Amino acid sequence: QVQLVESGGGLVQAGGSLRLSCAASGRTFSNYAMAWFRQAPGKEREFVAHISWTGARLYYAESVKGRFTISRDNAKSTVYLQMNSLKPEDTAVYYCAADLFIVGDPGRPNEYGYWGQGTQVTVSS
Repeated sequence: QVQLVESGGGLVQAGGSLRLSCAASGRTFSNYAMAWFRQAPGKEREFVAHISWTGARLYYAESVKGRFTISRDNAKSTVYLQMNSLKPEDTAVYYCAADLFIVGDPGRPNEYGYWGQGTQVTVSS
C-alpha cells in the first residue's frame, strides 16, 4: 500500500505559478513511477505528467509542455509539479498517482493503482 497526499493548490492569476507536492508513505517510494493527472468539472480525468522511478524518463501532455515540470526527491518521498505560465484552462483538481509497473501507456489513468485525494488549482483570468 502507498498513501499519497497532495498539497500546494490554490487560487492564482493567469500567468502565475504554483508548485504542487505529493508526499508518499507506506512503501519504498523510489520504486514507484509517479504521475500527475487533472480533472476539470464535467470532464474526464486527463494526463498531465509522468516521471519514472529513476527520474530518467519524463512525459508531458502537449497542453503543458514547456510550462510544467515534474520532478521527484526520493529522499523526501515526494514528487513535485512546478506549474508556470498558468492559464484559466489549467483550472482543475490535480491528482497524484503511483504504481510499481507501468506496462502500457503512462498517460492512461488505469495504469496507476494508487491515487491521492487531489488538490484544487484555480486560475483566474
